Amino acid sequence: MSERVAVRKTYKLFIGGKFPRSESGRSYLVQSANVSLASRKDARDAVVAARAAVKGWAGATAYNRGQILYRVAEMLEGRREQFVALGVPGDEVDAAIDRWVWYAGWSDKLPQVYGGANPVAGPYFNLSAPEPTGVVAVVAPESPALLGLVSVIAPAIVTGNTVVVAASPTQPLAAVTLAEVLATSDLPGGVVNILTGALTETVPTLAAHMDVNAIDLTGVSDAALAADLEVRAAENLKRVLRPAPADHDWHADPGVTRMTTLLETKTVWHPKGV
Repeated sequence: MSERVAVRKTYKLFIGGKFPRSESGRSYLVQSANVSLASRKDARDAVVAARAAVKGWAGATAYNRGQILYRVAEMLEGRREQFVALGVPGDEVDAAIDRWVWYAGWSDKLPQVYGGANPVAGPYFNLSAPEPTGVVAVVAPESPALLGLVSVIAPAIVTGNTVVVAASPTQPLAAVTLAEVLATSDLPGGVVNILTGALTETVPTLAAHMDVNAIDLTGVSDAALAADLEVRAAENLKRVLRPAPADHDWHADPGVTRMTTLLETKTVWHPKGV
């Protein structure tokens, strides 16, 4: 008998909690694997899935969102060696797991820290509360492939937003494997959607999309492309996070800026009564 030929895995997109192939049928060889090459149509489909998930995810309790992010950390811990086998350094996997836990802890604390009662003149209560922006497009950093990815996804979703992520074109395996972790956790379908392939094909579509509320350009290293994306984003006044500097330390304390930038503040007046 001849030796068995192993089946080469084709890594697919992650849209709406499912793993479809690109509608174009294309793939490309990267990191010794076949990875789907997303098209503009795939980007639009991902936005539809993200929008459909907004109501349920934003309406979930902060405590429940924190539980789900912690569950993602648990699942990632269980698949640690798989990521190491893909070439992700062990200390980076550990840092990514810890980051999920760190953001999970913030879920029910943000409203207390960044909301509250405001002093006003008159017999009224004036209360401010943070709310999610909506659908956020995210360009993941090229490196570190896993920690950088987690560091841009977690702060967006812990605050109740849903995301469409353009993964690193040169190191996509960490992203598509993380998608498998998300799919087997308790995260509702559509909260995180991951596209692989050329940024120049999918990200301009996301930047110009009228149903995307914010765009995070962290992983865009081309200044000309970043400027073009900002112009496209201005069409519907998207909130824009500009690219991270090349020397950004992803292992450092992330702070709260990424979370608060993707929040809106609702203020309510209510009479105190007699």
